[in-house]
Amino acid sequence: MNSENNKKYLKRHSIRLKNYDYTQTGMYFVTICVQDWIQLFVDIADGAMKLNDVGRMVEKIWREIPEYYSNVDIDEYIIMPNHMHGIIVLMNDDGHPQ
Repeated sequence: MNSENNKKYLKRHSIRLKNYDYTQTGMYFVTICVQDWIQLFVDIADGAMKLNDVGRMVEKIWREIPEYYSNVDIDEYIIMPNHMHGIIVLMNDDGHPQ
């Protein structure tokens, strides 16, 4: 990514709600980006993306999140060449997101 594109991303503003408690139960959409937007997670050949070793490691760790955090679950996710999107579910002690 060139420096002009980098500047565009640096100017982005936060869409977080002020005074919202993001530790409360619910479903949260998260995006995790590779530093400098380097294409790190996939190999592209013949117009198709395929997870490489790093991408498979990211997917494995994402899927293991509920094993390490008892009140956390995961939902849909997608791994792109230089970032991933996913939904994390924070549950109460009864195992419900609300």
